[in-house]
Parts: sequence; structure tokens; C-alpha cells
Amino acid sequence: MNKVKRICLIPFAKNIGGPASFQSRFAAGLEKRGIQITYNLDDNPYDAVLVVGGTRHLGGLWSARRRGISIIQRLNGMNWLHRKLKTGVLHYLKAEYGNLLLSFIRRRLATSIVYQSHFAQSWWERVHGYTQVPSQVTHNGVDLEIFSPEGPHNRPENIYRLLLVEGRMGGGYEVGLRNAVKLTESLSNVHNLPIDLMVAGRVPENTKTFWENEASTKIQWAGLVPGNKIPELDRSAHLLYSADLNPACPNSVIEALACGLPVVSLDTGSLNELVVGDAGRIVPYGGDPWQLDPPDIASLAAACLEVLQNQDRFRPAARTHATAEFSIDKMVEQYLNALSENE
Repeated sequence: MNKVKRICLIPFAKNIGGPASFQSRFAAGLEKRGIQITYNLDDNPYDAVLVVGGTRHLGGLWSARRRGISIIQRLNGMNWLHRKLKTGVLHYLKAEYGNLLLSFIRRRLATSIVYQSHFAQSWWERVHGYTQVPSQVTHNGVDLEIFSPEGPHNRPENIYRLLLVEGRMGGGYEVGLRNAVKLTESLSNVHNLPIDLMVAGRVPENTKTFWENEASTKIQWAGLVPGNKIPELDRSAHLLYSADLNPACPNSVIEALACGLPVVSLDTGSLNELVVGDAGRIVPYGGDPWQLDPPDIASLAAACLEVLQNQDRFRPAARTHATAEFSIDKMVEQYLNALSENE
């Protein structure tokens, strides 16, 4: 039985880890259960601390740990693209600093770890070894009433829409955009499908200009879309391409599935945990994603073709899978179990 009455929720630090959408959804789930929240480690008393990724407030965590307060760390993956691509000295240093903070809290301060996926857990244990504290895997969740197939949409009838949703596509994440463009070109030029690519997220202007000049298919730049507009965006597409390489547990995938939008992607990171059955298709990468080898675009396009031509089968399957696995209530309960067990 859950005994937690008040939680100190430490928001994610920029460039360290943890999406802000998790915080708002988790906070809403706690409030629904009558559990109070503070965001300040000095605002005593509280029963447990949940660190979303990492934080610079190490002194406050040390103090809470000495008082016997449980500290649960929510972990996704690690920064790694900066080691493979030229992303700038400042970005490199920030990425390394973020990894160092995450690792230090995991090793020295956390009394329990919640990994966002089995992939994230195996990654951390492979690089930094096993911990002596309890751990569990809990996938992200969404409000299934908000993220639903029912609601307004602007899905075109005379052209297929391939959707890419990322928060940002700089700092090395341009690789995912490149693969999305190549995929769209294959569907258009090889398979003769009427198709466009819609990109939602913050894209550097020079990257936009490059692909507007280089791509042979149409790209629509939706920009950074507010969270409350994502369900309509998902319902307005025929297929989501998850572009991030080795993702820990991308919210964009779970949100799409909940809206009945099938997902197709390369088999990297946690995607084979999230997209199962006819919720979409996960395709072998065809090389080593950690080395940024060129992916198998031909197989990816063939999988997209199957999903696009069988929407009546894949769209309901995506929604069914999401309702079974990715509800916000299920996620919150699993976090509360971790918080309660460490009291």
C-alpha cells in the first residue's frame, strides 16, 4: 500500500536529461491521488525525492540522503552523438557534464533507479556497471483521453503524410532528419507514392535551407508544436517515423500510438519494446547505429509501404497497444511503488 503523502520532485536540468512532459503528467497523476508535491529540497518535510534525470543541487540531495529520505532517480539514456559528430566545443562540454552528473547521482546518491526502458537499463549497466540499489523499468505514459484517435484532425486524402516529431534536431540529431528525408524520397521515387514529410520540432535554419535545396520531395516545417496540439498533429498523419537513434523511451512514439498513428522505425534503442505487433513495424538497422552507419532505407520504405496501404489494420492496433501498455495511471502507480518500497 502506498504510504507516500508528499514528494519532492526535482525537475530535469537543461542538457542533463528528462523531458518536461513527464513532469507535468506525473505531477497531475500525483495530485489526482491527493499526494502533495514540492520542487524545493529545502521545503521539508517530504517522504521521498524523485530526481528526473539529473540535477546540480547535489548538496540538497546529500542532505536528504543523510536524513534517511529515499532518493529515486529516473534515468533515460546518455549523451553520445557529440562523440561521433562535430557539434561544437560548448555542446561537447555540456553533454559530457550532463553524463557526469547523471552517473554521479546514480552511483553515489540514488537509493533506487527507475529506467525508462530495458534498453536504457542495459546501456547504463554496460557502460557504468551494476548498482547495489534496487531498480525497475517503467515506460512513459500518456493521458489516453487527450491522446486519442477521436478529435479534430487535418489528415490529407490525396497524399500520404509521414510525420517526424522531435523536440530539437540540432546537436547531432540532424542525422535522424537526414534518414527521414531519404525514406520519404524512397517512398516517392521508388514506390511512386504521393507523400510528403512533415517535421515538427526546432530545426536550425541552415539545416532547413540545406534540405529545401537538396530534397527531391516536399517537406513541411511545422516548427515547435505546443504539447496541446500534438494529438491533432498525430491524427493528421498516416505514419510516424521515429528518427532518434538509440532512444531510451521517446514520448513521440507513445503519443502517436495512443492517437492511433502507427509507427515505423529502425531497430535501435527501446523501439522494439514500444512498437509490437501491428502497432507498426521495426526494421533491422542494416549496420551499426552506434557508428552511424548508413541504415537500410530500402527495407524501411518497404515496411512503410505495408503500413500505409493497410491503415484499417494498423491504426486500431496502435491504439489497442497503447491503451494496454502506456496509460498515465499505470506509469504513476509503478513510480509510487518504487517510492513506497524505499521508505
